[in-house]
Amino acid sequence: MLRKLSVGLACLAVLATGAACTATPSGGGSGPLPVSYNILAAAPYVLQPTKPPAGSNNNSCKPTAAHPYPVVLVNGTIATMGENWPVLSPLLKNNGYCVFAFNYGGTWLSSLLLGNIQGLDSAAGSANELKSYVNFVLGQTGATKVDLVGHSQGGMLPNYYVKFLGGAPKVHSIIGLAPDNHGTTLSGLVTLGNKFSQFFPPLMPFINIMLGLAAPSFVDQQIGSPFIQQLNSLPDTVPGINYTVIATKYDEVVTPYTSSFLDGPNVKNITLQDQCDLDYSEHISIAFNHIALGEVLNALDPAHAVTPVCSPVYPAVGG
Repeated sequence: MLRKLSVGLACLAVLATGAACTATPSGGGSGPLPVSYNILAAAPYVLQPTKPPAGSNNNSCKPTAAHPYPVVLVNGTIATMGENWPVLSPLLKNNGYCVFAFNYGGTWLSSLLLGNIQGLDSAAGSANELKSYVNFVLGQTGATKVDLVGHSQGGMLPNYYVKFLGGAPKVHSIIGLAPDNHGTTLSGLVTLGNKFSQFFPPLMPFINIMLGLAAPSFVDQQIGSPFIQQLNSLPDTVPGINYTVIATKYDEVVTPYTSSFLDGPNVKNITLQDQCDLDYSEHISIAFNHIALGEVLNALDPAHAVTPVCSPVYPAVGG
């Protein structure tokens, strides 16, 4: 529930200043959609888990010659599509892209919480949901390939899809925001649990059994898990796909943050702080970060790349 907590804390911070706690409206009409680089943009979606982010899921949208590939957004663990993409989706729409988003990985816990947390099911199962959704988008748009943009688990699943589920011919590029491509220690908690298991062997198996009952993806994303071992049993990249990884050294969820990065041809690995020392975004606020999302636009259209302005980005808020 990190994202929900962050939205709440940001709201409290705004209230503390005496200002109104409102998010940027979702927009409408024929003009550009509002884009607010702030986690409060997620607020309208917190209690509407099936609501697509503004600018997405127009099934009549047809890709243009300038942007021939529809962009499929893949949210991270716990988040819904609306919570994860209230900034990037309208930004892409304003820049002429056909944008699509979906929820995946629901479990009984998701149902218990009225669908308000997603991405909990097994990573392999979620990757199969991604496969089905890509087929749907290609059928709706008539495009030959898609561009995949994902956050956290959503940035890692496309790699499984193109390696093991036959997705490579259908994908033009993969762009990951803080993806856990090589698993995570979760700020050392997984490492600590494994160390304790040297003295009490049932500890980690017991923890993972409990996690697996409601959120198998929490187990799959651990560094060294069977899923991560399978994912990394093949080279990081697949020929013919362009890869971009955007990471922050302040990531507290995907640790070490360098586990996001990929090796291989056609890969661009970006550490945000190498480009701007005013960027203090962490795992959640990277999705509300004008520098990171500017790099997404650059990755989608490298021929017209623009260097993002170096200005402050704040943890848990964005900017």
